[in-house]
Order: sequence, then structure tokens, then C-alpha cells
Amino acid sequence: MASYDTMTEALAGLKLRGFTHNFALNDSGIEDAEVGVTLDPEEFEIVEVYRFEGMSNPDDSSVVYAIESRDGLKGALVDAYGMYSDSVKTGIIERLRITRQEVRTNGG
Repeated sequence: MASYDTMTEALAGLKLRGFTHNFALNDSGIEDAEVGVTLDPEEFEIVEVYRFEGMSNPDDSSVVYAIESRDGLKGALVDAYGMYSDSVKTGIIERLRITRQEVRTNGG
């Protein structure tokens, strides 16, 4: 698994490795706004996880998930954690299957 110093680096690196979709969480599941679909979290698995903490404020933290659907859609999902996390979105994340997970903690 690659190592990245910033969230921007992680997103660019994942894109180069085929994780081209930009996923987002909504109240119903995982959305690909570009394609205009929302999919159930159970259709995805987490392949890699990267955590980033803000340099000036540890509460300013985010996590990048490299995820892949059963149908082969690969992309990145970015979410906040810690103080700024959303309980509904956290529940959706918890429904994702984890197949390979190595957590990297990086400075922001």
C-alpha cells in the first residue's frame, strides 16, 4: 500500500491507481454525483484507508477510503472523523465491508 503525506496526494495517487470515481455519503448511501446514482454501502468494500490530522488542530481530521463495488466501480470516499463526524454518515461507513485495511496516520 502506498504512503501519502497529504489528502490531496492520496486522492491523486488513488486516481492514478484506478480509483477514479468521487464518492460521497448522503442519507441513503454512497453517491456518485457525476453518474447520478446512489448505491447501498453493502455493495462496496473498503480496500485501503488513509487518515489525516490537521497540523494546527487535531480536531480538523479527515479519512480517505479507497472503495470498490461488487460491479468493479473504484473510487475514493472522503469523510471527517473526530469532532466533525456525522453520526448518520458514520453509520453508513460502518456498513461497508472491510477486506484489506491498513490505516496510515499522516500529518496534515
